Amino acid sequence: MSRTQKHLLTDILVIAILAVIAGAEGWEDIENCGLSKQPWLSEFLELPNGIPSDDTFCRVFERINPIDLPT
Repeated sequence: MSRTQKHLLTDILVIAILAVIAGAEGWEDIENCGLSKQPWLSEFLELPNGIPSDDTFCRVFERINPIDLPT
């Protein structure tokens, strides 16, 4: 798989939130949870390039500034 896959932010956030609720404790756990539930997730997420990699989850969440989130 190419290193430059495009993923939707909503897909990344939803997968991460659901994985953490399910007990994921790191980026690899989040990716593995997404991969194991991909058929179910694809029923309501677009997933144009499948499940993002653990590195993608990490990069996205590193860029989120909690101060900018609404309270």
